[in-house]
Amino acid sequence: MKRIPALLVLDLINGIAHPDGGYADVCLPQIIERGVIERTAKAIEQAREQGVPVIYVVVGFSPGYADWPAGSPLFAEARDGDRLVLGTWNTQVVDALKPAAGEPVIEKRRVNPFHGTHLDLVLRAHGVNTLLLTGATTDLVVLSTAREGHDRDYQVEVLEDATVTGDAELHEAALKLLARTATVTTVDQAFAAPVA
Repeated sequence: MKRIPALLVLDLINGIAHPDGGYADVCLPQIIERGVIERTAKAIEQAREQGVPVIYVVVGFSPGYADWPAGSPLFAEARDGDRLVLGTWNTQVVDALKPAAGEPVIEKRRVNPFHGTHLDLVLRAHGVNTLLLTGATTDLVVLSTAREGHDRDYQVEVLEDATVTGDAELHEAALKLLARTATVTTVDQAFAAPVA
């Protein structure tokens, strides 16, 4: 089977990956320490050069929070200060990774970017069979995307050096789980592999 990849940039939004973000306390120190923005920018550049689709996923909720999961311990604080309202600065992709014209930005309301979105339609329209995953956080959106992608018959490659979570120990634990349904690799390795 020919490898036809797409690069997914998951939740690298101002609210999480910018010092002034509403959730900067979650994993910004690890983002900086691990150079995740720089490595993701490199992955985006290489994807564009090789003609690999770049697809962004951002988490947030509608103004008024009609689609907010009130019982979720993860999203319990999302309403405080309107930290995750779609269309606001907090839910925009950080400037260093800004989407180019025509690159899709998928808005999700849950951890799993396939849930209630048109992500699968976009991937199928591009003929994609391999997902290259970057983003924050490794233990939540990356893990959820990898498992769902696996169950939808995609090959999944996690670009470990372009993923991050709140601490190194949790990141490593998530990678162990990810290795059950995905290939754990790096930006350089993923883009050295043949692209159809």
